[in-house]
Amino acid sequence: MTATTAPTVQVRVTAVLQKLTGGQKTVEAKGTNVNEILTDLEARHPGFRQQMFAEDGQLHRFVNVYLNDEDIRYTGGVDTVIKDGDVIDILPALAGGGR
Repeated sequence: MTATTAPTVQVRVTAVLQKLTGGQKTVEAKGTNVNEILTDLEARHPGFRQQMFAEDGQLHRFVNVYLNDEDIRYTGGVDTVIKDGDVIDILPALAGGGR
C-alpha cells in the first residue's frame, strides 16, 4: 500500500441498507477512517449517509458501527483509523423491553 492508496475494507450491511447496495450483503469501500468509508459508500450507493447520520452530523443513535467487532463509539467514532482488510459491520441498535 502506498501513501496515496486508501485501504479497502469489507462492509457488511443488514437488510435495511441492502436496498441501497442492490441487495448485496457485503460491499467494498475505501478510506483511511470510518467517515471516509461512509463517504465512499455514499458515492457508490446514494442515500447511504442519510441512513447513517442525523441532521446534526452525528451517527444516528439507532445505528451501530463495528470495526473488527469493536463498537466505534468506544474506539474514536467516525475518526477511527482503518487498515487494509478490516471488516465493518453496520447494524441497527436493538432495544429490549421490560415487563
